[in-house]
Amino acid sequence: MSSSVAVIGAGTIGRSFAYLFARSGYTVRVFDPREDLAEVVAGLQAEVTSAASAHDELASQVGTVELAETVEDAVSGVIFVQESGPEDPEAKPALFAQIAEAAPTEAVLATSSSTIPASFIAEHLDAAAAARVIVGHPFNPPHLMPLVEVVPAPATSPDTIEATVDFYRSCEREPVVLRQEIRGFVGNRLQNALMKEAIALVENGVISAPDLDTVMKNSLGLRWSAVGQFEGMHFGGGEAGIRGFMDHIGPAFAAIEDLPVDVDPAAMGEIFDQVEQAYGPTPTPQAAAVRDRIQRAVLDARGQGV
Repeated sequence: MSSSVAVIGAGTIGRSFAYLFARSGYTVRVFDPREDLAEVVAGLQAEVTSAASAHDELASQVGTVELAETVEDAVSGVIFVQESGPEDPEAKPALFAQIAEAAPTEAVLATSSSTIPASFIAEHLDAAAAARVIVGHPFNPPHLMPLVEVVPAPATSPDTIEATVDFYRSCEREPVVLRQEIRGFVGNRLQNALMKEAIALVENGVISAPDLDTVMKNSLGLRWSAVGQFEGMHFGGGEAGIRGFMDHIGPAFAAIEDLPVDVDPAAMGEIFDQVEQAYGPTPTPQAAAVRDRIQRAVLDARGQGV
């Protein structure tokens, strides 16, 4: 595969995407105004080469990571742009105007944004450019987590949606197309609901923060690595499936009361203290490596190893 793609932004998400795309056989041009971009790009290329060697892959089977001096250099001649810059609602539309001006007219213009919809980013672009703007929202780190939420704007063309899905699948990701734009998309809305309930349980003295994590890792988290929410309910209903589940459990679940919750950081001092006592003041590289090892093992068990 000799096609070129661009990654704009070399933060945590951008670097992970650049690695993924190169491991998938693409030539990846990376631009970021950071002063150490040359070192970042060299490090990514070394990781790609090392991973290929570890998997006995030929050099011709993987791509390369290259430094671009400007946005224009990065997007010249590419088939796909993955923008992963800061979540700045003023800067992104201007950046996409710059990208659209320089990129080929058939290139997909995707953003990793988790909060800014494609319709807002493309609002001031001409119709042809706006039709190529789309959200490709990953979960961190995207080279490891398979899901990409593909969120078109009303102006996004069907061809762009199809090309976006095909591109992420070529990188062995699991793209899911949302039917409409919505704040937080789907994954973060689910995460938000669970986060609020977790905070409420600790704030109201029901359980400690580390014990709540133990509950998650040894029940729901383990289950959800194999089945989704609705599939799990379908299993839970026995022969009657999800209909039986809701007939049997639904009324009891509906009767569970909401706990008061305050997600203002000023009110979360006790939770902060519990988390930092359990896991340290800041996450460590060693802890991240353990997390990634476990997640890779789960993916291997599902036949989705990277």
